[in-house]
Amino acid sequence: MTFDFATDILLQNADVLLRPMTPEDALLLEAVATSDSDLVLYSPYKIHTPENLHRFVQDSLADRQKAFRYPFVIIDRNSGEPAGSTSIANVSNKDLRLEIGWTWIGKRFQRTGLNRACKFLLLSYAFETLGFERVEFKTDARNTASRTAIEKIGGQYEGALRSHTVMNDGYRRTTIYYSILKEEWPGLKQTVFSRYAQLPWQAANG
Repeated sequence: MTFDFATDILLQNADVLLRPMTPEDALLLEAVATSDSDLVLYSPYKIHTPENLHRFVQDSLADRQKAFRYPFVIIDRNSGEPAGSTSIANVSNKDLRLEIGWTWIGKRFQRTGLNRACKFLLLSYAFETLGFERVEFKTDARNTASRTAIEKIGGQYEGALRSHTVMNDGYRRTTIYYSILKEEWPGLKQTVFSRYAQLPWQAANG
């Protein structure tokens, strides 16, 4: 199955709903995005003011139009509230690979298992629905929390790209790359993601 940027994709289980981002989400996400100025401290984009968030949403939707990045809004199904955003990007249908990234989750939703629930849905979709062979992750070398989180879900360190990405303050960050392969997914599903593997999940294309 090929990944289609024009299709509306819904991914959900009992804990989380991932739905396509819309222009209206600039307002819907405002409270959670602007509550902490350092929420995306190590990302090359800003979201901590309404203006910054509006630009992020506009850029995200433009990236989808360009078939570069597919942005989702994260809905916490336990509260029904918007919790953040995540994306699928850098898709190669020919090579059966994609990247999961551009993820941010409001501080009060962190350490609740919501991020892991999101990753379970995205990885399940990549490996089981699309039949892809490889999922990539990247992060700032200084972002120890992100690196630890990726490693905890089974991401394998692949290397560092020096002076790779320009940040908002002009700093040129070193980008760390990780990956998970399709052959590794069954084991991770039964260990790291065992809680979610027992729950029904759904992928729907509109």
